[in-house]
Amino acid sequence: MTAYPRVALIRHGETAWSRDRRHTGRTDIPLTPLGEEQAAALAPRLAGWDLAEVLVSPLARATRTAQLAGLDAFGIEPDLVEWDYGEYEGRTTAAIRRDRPGWELFGDGVPHGETLHEVATRVDRVIARIRSGSGDVACIAHAHLLRVLAVRWLGIDPVSARFLVLGPASFSVLGWERDQAVIEQWNL
Repeated sequence: MTAYPRVALIRHGETAWSRDRRHTGRTDIPLTPLGEEQAAALAPRLAGWDLAEVLVSPLARATRTAQLAGLDAFGIEPDLVEWDYGEYEGRTTAAIRRDRPGWELFGDGVPHGETLHEVATRVDRVIARIRSGSGDVACIAHAHLLRVLAVRWLGIDPVSARFLVLGPASFSVLGWERDQAVIEQWNL
């Protein structure tokens, strides 16, 4: 048993919408062929991990990434689904800013979607589950959700997630320095 569990954070591989920089929340977009290659390339990074649990968003782009990365024994975790972007689903930041100059997701939110506080509440439940468990965990999910999870792991305000970025099929590690929660690796 690991006294302090570590977390492998994995963003799903490329989709057509992520490639085009469109906000992809709850729309279930499949991986592109490149996204499938990216997901398969994650397997060596995970080879040395003895995972007590693998938690995956219910959306196909995340479940397919888990499968291609060699993580077949996973559980679906509804709290890892991406932010509900409401009226901004499928739109780019540039298009949103034509209607709403200066708009920023973490500071301004989305109309008729989920609030940052609601996303943070979901990831706080995931973190509590991980910290009460018996070992290291992998979470396969989405860029904005995982950014919020990382800052909440550190115990800081979720708006700070605006300062992090995650590329498709990125690999990051949350862990500990003594008893202090830290980000060990980011966006590899």
